[in-house]
Amino acid sequence: MNRGNRLAGKVCIITGSGGSMGRAAALMFAREGARVVGCDVSVQASQETLVQVSEAGGEMVSLQPCDLTRKEHCQELVEFAVKTYGHVDVLFNNAAMAYFAPIDKISDEEWYKTIDQELHLVFQMVKAVWPELIKCSGSIISTASCSAWQTYPMLPALAHTAAKGAIVSLTRQLALEGRTHGVRANSISPGLIETNQTRPLLANAEWSASMLGKVMLGRMGRPEEVAATALFLASDESSFITGADIRVDGGMTAW
Repeated sequence: MNRGNRLAGKVCIITGSGGSMGRAAALMFAREGARVVGCDVSVQASQETLVQVSEAGGEMVSLQPCDLTRKEHCQELVEFAVKTYGHVDVLFNNAAMAYFAPIDKISDEEWYKTIDQELHLVFQMVKAVWPELIKCSGSIISTASCSAWQTYPMLPALAHTAAKGAIVSLTRQLALEGRTHGVRANSISPGLIETNQTRPLLANAEWSASMLGKVMLGRMGRPEEVAATALFLASDESSFITGADIRVDGGMTAW
């Protein structure tokens, strides 16, 4: 691992570190000198990320299984980070899970599970780590979505749009409340990103044509391209950016 120093000395919690974007962020943050604290509900995936970061020469610990919809698990993760590294500088709220269905078909269970696993877990993590972040003028980065800004005929994302729209609004309010402590809060709205979940959908020609047709650059984004934006927001390079939502979407929402 060729180390940089953009995050040198910073302790960064990355939730959902076993997923495609979480793993990319863990590797990238560690390469830039961060001490990474990961977590995931999947023990195997989380452990694989930990091994990859360690083998690359990065510094990382991980807590798994960790269900962030449970308040006590959020608190345990923060305590684990502080016990291991002494403080927390950055929270990257990356973990999420959505359930897709239109209004006439979505079940109450699917609605509440999506809100719980995309919105409530962000609230619980921010609340748990807030006392640590105000000590060091930390940074909060939360993953929203282009679905917060735009709808798509091939994506019945009723609950998902509600949750991610709330993340954008929540982020603005956190920026306001964090301003007197020097705490910055920003969100990232990825567009169509090639992950373990989205890659199989490309096999559907109708879906692929419709969704890729909305992307100005004509391709899916890569997890590393989202992670690079999170890295920027975690670093001091973005010291005058707060309350913002950055769309990493290949121009998807620009027309």
